[in-house]
Order: sequence, then C-alpha cells, then structure tokens
Amino acid sequence: MSRNQRKRVDIVTIRISKLELVKEASFFYESGGERRKITNPRNAFDFVKTMFKGLDREMMVAAYLNTKNEPLAVSKISIGSLNSSIVHPREILKAAILSNAASFILYHNHPSGDYKAPSKEDISITKRIKEAGEVIGIQLLDHLIVYEDRFMSMKEHNYLF
Repeated sequence: MSRNQRKRVDIVTIRISKLELVKEASFFYESGGERRKITNPRNAFDFVKTMFKGLDREMMVAAYLNTKNEPLAVSKISIGSLNSSIVHPREILKAAILSNAASFILYHNHPSGDYKAPSKEDISITKRIKEAGEVIGIQLLDHLIVYEDRFMSMKEHNYLF
C-alpha cells in the first residue's frame, strides 16, 4: 500500500483539568483505494475492528472525521458491563469539538453476540446523540453494533432518521 493511502490516527482521551485531548496511542489506517476516507459501513468497521477484539464488556467508541470523511481521532467513550454501557451525548461531542470534527461515527459492541438488531436503549441514545450533534453542527454518520468480525449498521437498517 502506498504512503498516500495510509494515515496515522490518534486514539485520544480528554484531560478535564485543561480541557484538551491527550494522545494515548496511534495507528495507521489503510483504506484500500479510497485514500484514507471512510465511505461506507464496511470501511467504518474495518477502521476500528481491532479495538473490539476479545472484549467481554460493552465498549462505546467514536471516530471523528474531517469534511472529507478522513479520520482525525478515535476516542473510547465508555466501558461498561456485559450488557450495558453508560454514555451521554456531551462526552461524545466534547471530543468531537476538540478534534475539530465535521462528523463522527459511533461504535459499540454486544459481547452476547446479539448484534443484528439494536436494543430500544441503543435506538434511544443514538437518536439523542444525533439530535445533540445537529444542534452544534456535527453530524452523526452512522452507529455500528459490533460482534467479533461482524457488524450491523444502524444507518443501513434505517434506524438513523
């Protein structure tokens, strides 16, 4: 893969005392011929799938993108229990603002393996996050539910309206 098709993407957390992003780690993102863009749910899943390998608890992750849908940063939003994860729109949007993101994609896993249909809670929080993002002009592009090497796109299944 040529160098212009790879991009280093930072995994970040927010330092509250100074309200700044702190780089925890980074990785190279290779997107085939798409030149580092996330253009569909498969690209979106491939971008973060290694972060979900072997998890026994739910985890919520957000990927923040620029106006060309190129990744700027990734943030672990919440790590929960076997079947739930506490998340609030402000935690997601705080990192989006600090990343200067134009849009974002949400991901969370279902360790139980039931990834094919979102729960009522998944649908409700996704709607709240989408509406909060619209207020400040940062668009939620999709929310993927992940299980091992499989995923379900809430956008493709018309849960994002």
